[in-house]
Amino acid sequence: MSVFDDFRKSKDYLICIDSDGCAMDTMDIKHFESFGPCMVREWHLEEWQDAILTRWNEINLYTMTRGINRFKGLVTALEEIDGTYRKIEDLDSLIHWVDTTKELSNAAVERAIAETDSLILKKALAWSVAVNETTKKIPEEKLLPFEGVKEGIAFAHTKADIAIVSSANPEAVYDEWERHGLMEHVDIVLAQNAGTKAFCIGELLKKGYDAHHVLMVGDAPGDRDAADKNGVLYYPILVKREAQSWKQFKDEAVGKFLAGTYEGAYQERLKKEFVENLS
Repeated sequence: MSVFDDFRKSKDYLICIDSDGCAMDTMDIKHFESFGPCMVREWHLEEWQDAILTRWNEINLYTMTRGINRFKGLVTALEEIDGTYRKIEDLDSLIHWVDTTKELSNAAVERAIAETDSLILKKALAWSVAVNETTKKIPEEKLLPFEGVKEGIAFAHTKADIAIVSSANPEAVYDEWERHGLMEHVDIVLAQNAGTKAFCIGELLKKGYDAHHVLMVGDAPGDRDAADKNGVLYYPILVKREAQSWKQFKDEAVGKFLAGTYEGAYQERLKKEFVENLS
């Protein structure tokens, strides 16, 4: 049974919202304390740790690859490490899996391991499991929504269906949104296990929404690209300007979206600001 099966369109408008780094101020700390350090430990890269972690954060947080899927980010980092510091055994097998799999998730890695018995896939799975385990240990008081998120989503939900569309671990998404009272304003949760963001938006469109009545809210180029691929609108949350972005979402963008004046010059200006902010 698909996660999409029970969902029914209840309003004419749909707003899809990413979680980590967009609604939740959790992206930086998860990469600082979990993703990068777990990679260093799994591949025994302590000798070059500082430089490698700096590059990990640039790849995943502060450039146009921000928000990349964890396994794609891992491949990007390991390719650089392989060319700069030391050889990564069987790296081609991981690259091939990332390039060809239909699902970038732990479950998909497990299936690939069952078929290939690949050592590097086993290491990638061990790393990903360690990431999930260590992020669970980050104190709750450090995992907060950005200022203005709850007010913005609650306001939007009066006129639009709300979907979480995230590549994050589903259990973490549920826990974080429930803990901060955000889940009451959400109609469907689509996380890492549901498929890519582009796929999820496409499946939601099948529920009967006009593409011009669908808005994707995100902080990363992948969110913008998923919106563009489906012909829906995009609203960017700007890195290091998140509170300002959420205020503008509530005070201005939602109204333009509902009035049909969002598409065109307004959206293009926001997209330009988004690219400049990550350049």
